[in-house]
Amino acid sequence: MKEIILCKYGEITLKGANRSHFEHLLKNELARRTAQFGKFKIYYIQSTAYIEPLEETCDITGAYEAAKNTFGVSAVSRAIELPKDMDAILEAAGTVFMPYLSGVRTFKVESKRSDKKFPFTSPEISAEVGAAILEAAGGALRVDVHAPQVCVRVEIRDFAAYICAGQERAVGGMPTGSNGKGLLLLSGGIDSPVAGFMMAKRGVRIDAMHFESFPYTSERARQKVLDLAAKLAGYAGEIRVHIISVTHIQEVLRDNCDEDYFTLLLRRFMMRLAERTANKFSCDALITGESIGQVASQTMKALLVTDSVVNMPVFRPVIGMDKEDIVKISRKIDTFETSILPYEDCCTVFTPAHPRTQPEIYKVENEEARVDVVALEEEAFATLETVIIK
Repeated sequence: MKEIILCKYGEITLKGANRSHFEHLLKNELARRTAQFGKFKIYYIQSTAYIEPLEETCDITGAYEAAKNTFGVSAVSRAIELPKDMDAILEAAGTVFMPYLSGVRTFKVESKRSDKKFPFTSPEISAEVGAAILEAAGGALRVDVHAPQVCVRVEIRDFAAYICAGQERAVGGMPTGSNGKGLLLLSGGIDSPVAGFMMAKRGVRIDAMHFESFPYTSERARQKVLDLAAKLAGYAGEIRVHIISVTHIQEVLRDNCDEDYFTLLLRRFMMRLAERTANKFSCDALITGESIGQVASQTMKALLVTDSVVNMPVFRPVIGMDKEDIVKISRKIDTFETSILPYEDCCTVFTPAHPRTQPEIYKVENEEARVDVVALEEEAFATLETVIIK
């Protein structure tokens, strides 16, 4: 009799001939995340990943939390593994399992009998286990089949029986690395970390791109972005943050171009530099936190202007979301408080009083012709540095 962690996965079960590929990626990610909590054996049986401790010193609680935040896992539970013997199941239900129901007043039992050779039906198992728990509780618990605080689950599988006090929803999504690699434009605001999280949840491995404007932006602004990357790495794994200085580009645009076009021109430079960085580090797409109509540079026409300078796909997972909805996710993934720290980023430097919201692309290109785009891009790209966040 021992405690293990059961990880249910969702969409992977819908995969066909390549399902084993997704299971392999998930197994590797679970192994990486749980390694710091001890030595575990990870294996699959019937659409469930089992995380089994191999040493008494293993931190089950730490491994459980790590599994819950692993993309590809839809639900987790802590279970007791038992022999496939009804007497052993009932004895455990009334003894070692009772601490799992601490603080609970109502419960019900659900049973699943995958092994049809087991001599009791699912309803019979539920009734017997429920009776054992009620007897052990001595009146402290009662059955509520409609709205219980805890649903006790009993599973009879091919090799063992398992009993657990319900299951907890996990982060879901697809295993990390199952859907390519993208370069996230990470500004330091609320939206871009959420965009990165949402793409990582769909199995996209993330690199990040940050533009700084020292001395107009501070070292604290850079550290803020690295801290946000660390928050994302808690879900997405190792993230390489690529940093480029656009200070000189901004100064040249300020001195030579119509102020109303400044933001659009700067963003076109950013997109070119991001695409070049993405190609260098084998990323398949760019990812931004833009939400349609949120600011002047995120109108339909403005986005068309900025997208026109790149050839690779640009994914905007929060494009149709209200700010309130984005904030909810940022709080959930613990990036909100870092995002609102009051440090300047490059997009707030030399901000025009009346930015163009409905730009015509030929007018933007006319303004851009006032500067040496190639030379400025080469100069900026030469400042590229990379910080690895684990």
